[in-house]
Amino acid sequence: MIKAVVFDFDGLIIDTEYALYESFCELLNMSPSEMPIKEYATYIGTDSGDLYEFIRTKSRHPVSIEELMKKSHALHKGKLEEPVSRDGVTEYLEDAKKSGLKIGLASSSNRKWVDTFLGKLDLLHYFDSIQTADDVEKVKPDPALYQNVISRLGINPSEAIAFEDSLNGSKAAIAAGLNCVIVTNRITEHLAFEGFDLMLRSMKERNLSDVIDIVGKSVRKGK
Repeated sequence: MIKAVVFDFDGLIIDTEYALYESFCELLNMSPSEMPIKEYATYIGTDSGDLYEFIRTKSRHPVSIEELMKKSHALHKGKLEEPVSRDGVTEYLEDAKKSGLKIGLASSSNRKWVDTFLGKLDLLHYFDSIQTADDVEKVKPDPALYQNVISRLGINPSEAIAFEDSLNGSKAAIAAGLNCVIVTNRITEHLAFEGFDLMLRSMKERNLSDVIDIVGKSVRKGK
């Protein structure tokens, strides 16, 4: 029986990931063809250090990671001044709350970043447990973030559905023993996901009760 839903943040609740990709392209004066999304996407959903090292290698001119972080952060922040949640997110949260499900969030970003946007979107009050990079030694694909959330929600991993958009995030959720539903975005739709229970392009494709029913049947059949 499904007792909880656990959400990723970046790229799942709000499309911060495409905005960051655009920021890097602008900063390095590159076209999308010069910064292939399929390659870029493999660095999504984990420690940002690896992503910035990848971007540094793409630059035509010598540049430090510190400079990249500073300039890209400014561009990224500007693109997200008026954040909008992805289609279906609010409906899923509202339906989960009405259904008595516990609601968690597991993000490789820091708590200030997550809380700022959840506050602007008026979504913070939905969550019973939030775990971020501030709470663990290793972020996704390490399962620690999900393990922490599950522990704080007081349920078994198999009783929860994780909603993820990235390969690293899905690996973390599956390693922690959660059922996993992939909701791709413009960056991660190019990735080769494995071991998931269901894939959607948007939460608008299916309502939450249908998703729970599909995942529940998979669990009962032993996947």
